[in-house]
Amino acid sequence: MLETVKYLMGTAGPSGYSSKSTAEEVTDLADLRLITAIITGATSGIGAETARVLAKRGARLVVPARSLKGAEEFKARILAEFPDSEIIVMGLDLSKLDSVRRFVADFEALNLPLNLLINNAGKFSYDHGVSEDGIEMTFATNYLGHFLLTKLLLKKMIETAKTSGVQGRIVNVSSSIHSWFSGDMINYLALITKNKSEYDGTRAYALSKLANVLHTKELARRLREMEGNVTANCVHPGIVRTRLTRDREGLITDLVFFLASKLLKTIPQAAATSCYVATNPRLENVNGKYLSDCNEASTSKLGSSSAEAARLWAASEIMVSTQTHN
Repeated sequence: MLETVKYLMGTAGPSGYSSKSTAEEVTDLADLRLITAIITGATSGIGAETARVLAKRGARLVVPARSLKGAEEFKARILAEFPDSEIIVMGLDLSKLDSVRRFVADFEALNLPLNLLINNAGKFSYDHGVSEDGIEMTFATNYLGHFLLTKLLLKKMIETAKTSGVQGRIVNVSSSIHSWFSGDMINYLALITKNKSEYDGTRAYALSKLANVLHTKELARRLREMEGNVTANCVHPGIVRTRLTRDREGLITDLVFFLASKLLKTIPQAAATSCYVATNPRLENVNGKYLSDCNEASTSKLGSSSAEAARLWAASEIMVSTQTHN
C-alpha cells in the first residue's frame, strides 16, 4: 500500500526521481554526442520517446525496424525536431533469428562504435503463433531475438568501451508482469509452442518478460567475469497505453484503461527509467539490477533465481543454434 501511495503521489526515491519524472527530466544534464545507440522498437510508444530524447541529447541512433517505411517516417519526425541528429534506419525482424544475424552483419559493416543497446521492442498477442524457427511468437520476439542480438553485439560493445574509455550499457525493458508467471519456464514454452489450445496470451507475455529479467541477471554475471566494462540492467517502464495493445482494441480495452487511468503513465514518464539507466552517471558500474520509476526495485522470487537464469541461458543457446524452420 505504501508503495502505491508513493507511486500515485510521485514521491522521489533515492535517485531523486519518481513515477512522475519524464525522460527529458532524467537526461537534463546528459551530453551524448559521442554515444552510438541501438534501440529496438524505436518507431512507436515508449521506444520512440526514448529514441527522441536520446537524439535530443546528441546520440547517434541506429533504428532497427521490421517496417522500413515506419522507421523512415520516425526518422523524418526526429530530424524535423532536431535537424543535426544522425539516425540510421536498418531492417530487423526480431522474431526471425536469420534476420537478427543479418542485421548484426550489416551493422558491423558500417564500422561504427556501439556504446548503448536498449532492448525495448515488445509484442503482446491474444492469438497463438509460432516463429519460422519453431518458437512461440511472443517469446521469440520479446526475448529470444533480443538474446541473440545482444550475444552477437557484445564483442563490439566491449571493444567500444575499451577504445573509448566509456562504459557500455545494455538496457533490457521488461515489466512487473514478469511476476505473474510461475512454474517451469522451459516446459511451458515447449507446451505453448506445440499446443495452440494451451496458449494464454497474458501468461505467454509474462513468460517473455520474466525471461528478460533472467537474461539480465545472467548476462550481468558473465560481463563481470569478462571484465568487459559493459553493464546490463533491466527496467519496468510502468503501465502505459501504447501500440502494444494494437491486437485488441475496443470497448472493453478502452474501459479497462479508463478505470486504471490513475495508475497509467504518460509515454514521456514511461520512457524515463530506460533513459535514466542508459545515461545517468549514478548507474556507473551498476550491473544486474531491476529498476522501476528510476529506482532499484525487487523482482519476483523466480526472477531473482541465479539457477533459473543460468538454466534459461543454456536453453536459449540451444534455441539460437538449432533453428527449426517451418
